[in-house]
Amino acid sequence: MERIIQLYKSLTGTEPQNIVPLAGAGSNRRYFRVCGGEELSTLAPCSLPLNSLIAVIGTNQEENEAFIDLAKRFREGGLPVPSLLAVSDDRMVYLQEDCGDVSLHAFMSQHRQADGSFDAEALAALKATIRELPRFQLLPLTQLSTVNCQLSTFFSHCFPQQSMDRTSVMFDLNYFKYCFLKLKGVEFNEFRLQQDFEQLADDLLVDDEPTFLYRDFQSRNIMLKDGKPYFIDFQGGRRGPIYYDVASFLWQSSAKFSDEVRNLLIDEYLDALTSHLSTFNSSLFLPRLHLFVLFRILQVLGAYGYRGLWEKKTYFIDSIPLAIHNLQQEIALGTCDPYPNLKEVALSLIALNSEEEKSRAEEAAKQAKVAAYLQNDKTYTPHGSLPIMGEMSVGQRGSSLSVSVFSFSFKKGIPADESGNGGGYVFDCRSTHNPGRYDEYKPLTGLDQPVIDFLEADGEILTFLDSVYKLVDFHVSRFIERGFTHLQISFGCTGGRHRSVYSAQHVAEHIHEKFGVEVHICHREQGITQFIPSNS
Repeated sequence: MERIIQLYKSLTGTEPQNIVPLAGAGSNRRYFRVCGGEELSTLAPCSLPLNSLIAVIGTNQEENEAFIDLAKRFREGGLPVPSLLAVSDDRMVYLQEDCGDVSLHAFMSQHRQADGSFDAEALAALKATIRELPRFQLLPLTQLSTVNCQLSTFFSHCFPQQSMDRTSVMFDLNYFKYCFLKLKGVEFNEFRLQQDFEQLADDLLVDDEPTFLYRDFQSRNIMLKDGKPYFIDFQGGRRGPIYYDVASFLWQSSAKFSDEVRNLLIDEYLDALTSHLSTFNSSLFLPRLHLFVLFRILQVLGAYGYRGLWEKKTYFIDSIPLAIHNLQQEIALGTCDPYPNLKEVALSLIALNSEEEKSRAEEAAKQAKVAAYLQNDKTYTPHGSLPIMGEMSVGQRGSSLSVSVFSFSFKKGIPADESGNGGGYVFDCRSTHNPGRYDEYKPLTGLDQPVIDFLEADGEILTFLDSVYKLVDFHVSRFIERGFTHLQISFGCTGGRHRSVYSAQHVAEHIHEKFGVEVHICHREQGITQFIPSNS
């Protein structure tokens, strides 16, 4: 923080009034909003009214150098990027114009209609954004023709490399293979898939024009100020094909653009591009574009695999089905046809995603049932209309045999036999599937219908109780014949809440229904006791 204060003082001659940390981006750079007095309005060159600045603390000097150099070139080219106002001597801290708080991504979310379409304001912002892209991409050509600039000089500070080359393409494709396919458990022939990757890399790198590839041309990296787009986070830019950024922007999973909006914006892009580069052949654009759409999908799936499947970050996990949907569209268009092994893997992913969507739908239905139950929906009622007693009394019975059935947690010990007779059964329910592992069932017990549905649909507890019923039936029958007065049966599980409660309740009701004897039920950890009198 002290470094920001010193750099700010060197720029303005005064100390900042306030420094507020901003939400981090995908890198390790840290961002701060630095607020000052009226003297900020005198700073130049600035394109926006100033009452605050953005301070950036980087962790990599080369990355900072890339931003600083590109920002200077973009400003000289008249492109809408924030002015760079001050840079520390070691190039690790810099101050730039504040483009506000409204990203294009947030603006799109605010102006999306209920049916998923965008209103006129959002469409206008999207059009204005996509029309600026060719100016960035063609700037190297413009500067080479108007100033004494060598091509190698323009891209000399690009980080981590100066161009999109075969090494970087193969890195991204292998990222998809190892960080997504492997984590998803998709089977593939690695040798044959690698052959397709090699061919795809060749096809992607056919173009060799000295155009600028923004690399992170995303709605989150575009700020809107008074309806005008300003572009940030371009330090990853390098020399590369123009198709990549269009694919990256229009097929961004979270944007959820319809085909209609994509086609509209592609037309806007081509109109702007040909106005700056009249020799460009637009008829060849779409086939090349979809090749890069395929590459971009594989690239982001690699990132989603690492950030989501490995690091367990929800946003990236939730984005996977959207990317798979885009992949399915590319298969339908025939983009994958030249790469048969990649196509086979893609079809496997689509099938797997379909199964997962079905499972998610079933899980959502379960959660809806639980939510309805917890809200006292009349569709779901607690198990058992039996009277609940405050205390259990062994002496209250109408026949010679009284059966006590307990549920309990092993953590708190096995229930004592207060009758003094000893014997009976203690059953361990922990071998069966535990509803308590799932958040939606944690507040419920084995008396509640959603838990009952879960256990019975799973089936393990039913198999377990089949054996219990045979043992208990024999024991109760013999005790009645011999005139015994008490039998205790206990069911334990981890928490004494779900499996043991379900088992105890069902065995107790089974005994009473079959033999008509007096049954006392105690769900010890839940503080619930019930009494079923004998039929005699």
